[in-house]
Amino acid sequence: MTGVKKIEVSILFDREKIEVGEIVLGGKEIYFKYYPSFIDLGIEISPIKLPLSDKIYSADRLPFDGLFGVFNDSLPEGWGRLLIDRKLGNMGVPLTSVTQLDRLTFVGDSGMGALMYSPKEEMGIETDNNLNLALISEEIQEVQEGVSEDVIEKLIDLGGSSGGARPKISVGYNKTTEHLIHGTNELPEGYEHWIIKFPTSNDYPDIANIELAYYKMALDAGIEMNESRLFKDAKGKAYFGTKRFDRVENDRIHMHSAAGLMHDDFRRSNMDYGHLMDCGFKLVKHVGVYEKILRLAAFNIYAHNRDDHSNNFAFLMNPKGEWSFAPAYDLTFSSSSHGFHSTTVAGESESPEKANLMELAKEFMVKKIDISIAEVQQSIKNWKQYAEDCGVSKKNTKMIESVLKRNLNL
Repeated sequence: MTGVKKIEVSILFDREKIEVGEIVLGGKEIYFKYYPSFIDLGIEISPIKLPLSDKIYSADRLPFDGLFGVFNDSLPEGWGRLLIDRKLGNMGVPLTSVTQLDRLTFVGDSGMGALMYSPKEEMGIETDNNLNLALISEEIQEVQEGVSEDVIEKLIDLGGSSGGARPKISVGYNKTTEHLIHGTNELPEGYEHWIIKFPTSNDYPDIANIELAYYKMALDAGIEMNESRLFKDAKGKAYFGTKRFDRVENDRIHMHSAAGLMHDDFRRSNMDYGHLMDCGFKLVKHVGVYEKILRLAAFNIYAHNRDDHSNNFAFLMNPKGEWSFAPAYDLTFSSSSHGFHSTTVAGESESPEKANLMELAKEFMVKKIDISIAEVQQSIKNWKQYAEDCGVSKKNTKMIESVLKRNLNL
C-alpha cells in the first residue's frame, strides 16, 4: 500500500481504543490535528513538541522527514526498515515514492507502545505457535546476505515494527512450559510479551552472553531493567531476550523515546545527559528522576556503553497521563560509530568522568550522588564474575575487563 494521504491515530488503553487525531499528507507537508474528543481527555501523548491544542500542527522536515517524533517512534529503525524496504523493492515500488504515512500503514496496530494507525497494510502471514529460533536465525542471515525474498514478510510480521539495528522478533513466552509462540497483540493466558535479539555479522559470537552479563551487572548497580534471560535453540546457540516494558499482560503502555520527545536526530545527536534530566523532570515532575538518569549515565561511562544515543532512553505514560522513566535497555559493551559517547556528559563525550557527573549533579542539585556512583563502580569491578556466570568467552572477558579497569582508573 503506497500513496496514503490520511491516517487515523488511536491509542489503546485498558483494552479500549481511543481516537487521538489524524495525520494528513498535503503536498510535501505532513499535518496533524487532535480530535476535540481527545483534547477533552486532557492526556498529553507528546507534551514538548505536540501539546494538546485544537490547532493544525506541522513538523519541521528534520529530523524525522516531516513526522512528529511521537509517531516516528512507532516506525522501525535499522533491521525493521531494511525488511520493509526489501519487501517494497520486491513489489517493484520505488523507495523514493514511499512516504512516512505509507510506512505507518506497515506498523498498524503492531508497533511498540500504545499508538495504532489505520489503515493498516496486512501481511497475510499465518502465525506459528512453535517458533524455531535456529530456523529464524538462518532466515535472518539470508536476508542480511541479500539472498532471500521468501522469508521477508514472515520476519516483518515477527518483529518488523521493533526499533533498533539488531534483528529481533516479538514472541509470547510461557515461563512454566518454556514455550515460545508468535508475539501477537493478544497472547493466550500464561504467556508474556518478550523480545528476542539476533546477532549481526559485526557482533561478537557471544554477544548474547555479554548483554546478559551487563544486565546482571546493571541490576546490581541499582539500575532498573525489565527481566531478561538467554534463550537457546536446539543447537545450543544463545540469544538475548527481554520482557517488554510497553506491555503488561495484554494491556499497552504509551512509550516515547527521548529522541522523539525532543526531536533529536540520534544519529547526529546534540543531546547531553543534562537535557535528558531536564526532559525527565518536565514529564515525571519529581526530582527522583535526576538520580536515575545520573546513575545510568555513570553506568554507561564506566561500563563502556558508548552507544548511549537518544533513542536508547524512553519514558512511559499510563492511562491516567502519568509519566515515568522507562527501565534501561540496550546496555552492553559498545562503541559508537565515532568512538565517543553518543550522549555527552556536561558537554564531554570523548572521556567523561566523575567530575562531569558531579557537575550535572551540582547543576540539578542532586544530593548524595557520590553514593550512586560508588555503587555503580563497585558493580562494574565485579565484571569478571558476571562474565563467568553468563558464559562470556575468556577472550572477551579479558578484553572487556581491560577496558573497564581503564574506565575505573584501576
